[in-house]
Amino acid sequence: MKLTKEIKAALFVLLGVFLFLIGFNFLNGTSLFKSEKNLYAIYDQVEGLQSGTTVTVNGLSVGKVSSIDFLPNSNRILVKFTVRNDLNFSKNSIAEIYESGLIGGKSIAIIPVLDRNRILVSGDTLVSRTKPGLTDVVGSEIAPLQKKLEQILINVDTLVSSLNTVLDDKAQQGLNKALSEVSVTVSNLNSISNSLSKILVSQESNINQTINNFSEASANINQISDSLSKTDLKALVSEIENTATTLNSIFKSIDSGEGTLGKLMKDDGLYNNLEASTKEVKLLIKDLKEHPKRYVHFSLFGKKETPYNSDKKN
Repeated sequence: MKLTKEIKAALFVLLGVFLFLIGFNFLNGTSLFKSEKNLYAIYDQVEGLQSGTTVTVNGLSVGKVSSIDFLPNSNRILVKFTVRNDLNFSKNSIAEIYESGLIGGKSIAIIPVLDRNRILVSGDTLVSRTKPGLTDVVGSEIAPLQKKLEQILINVDTLVSSLNTVLDDKAQQGLNKALSEVSVTVSNLNSISNSLSKILVSQESNINQTINNFSEASANINQISDSLSKTDLKALVSEIENTATTLNSIFKSIDSGEGTLGKLMKDDGLYNNLEASTKEVKLLIKDLKEHPKRYVHFSLFGKKETPYNSDKKN
């Protein structure tokens, strides 16, 4: 049978329509050859979510978003999406919108709930939830930071205004004078530093000699320390202890009245006799000085001696 041009044109148009339907359904996430479940979820905000967006379960693609439109007589958003017919999750599973990339794109992830008694079927509406994205988190963190920054700027502006009020012309002149004096002080310190540097350079040899002297003194101290460490300190200490013991014994004997020193210290009679003898000697010396002829004389005629009388008062 020979095909006419009209039949060929009709077949070509039908093939084009068929391919168009396949492509259109592919772009919308549906298929003409696979059996799929149509599911729904209702959201308050779906910014970034588009038709044809992938629907995943644990990261595995299981379907696509079919349509996004307002819920009749409401400002909430009804999202229709298709999933594979072999998924047997519970109708209590959660359809969560999450941020799939850094540029703000959104996708739907099904968080499955396993309940064999309530397996989802085509036409069910899942529990909806929106997961905050990176931009939402950053925005929520920036908002209080922005408020704090605004408050800081207000405080800075108030401080500047207060300073302008306090620092009148006279105060500003005083501040400029103080800054000038500080500058002069810094210059003087630089001059002193330069002078000290010159002194250190000129006296470098003396400083080195002083350091050498300290080094030699330290070496001598080390030698003395070594000599002391080599000395038999134990024998020296033992000898000192023996001497102290002997002195202690002597002092005890004196304190107990033993010996001449002990009797002299303890015996009052000996002390009195010694004191009386000393007094007699003093009187004898005094009389000898005043009447030497009584003790040393020459007589050609046998002059009678005058006896010494200790009680005689001259």
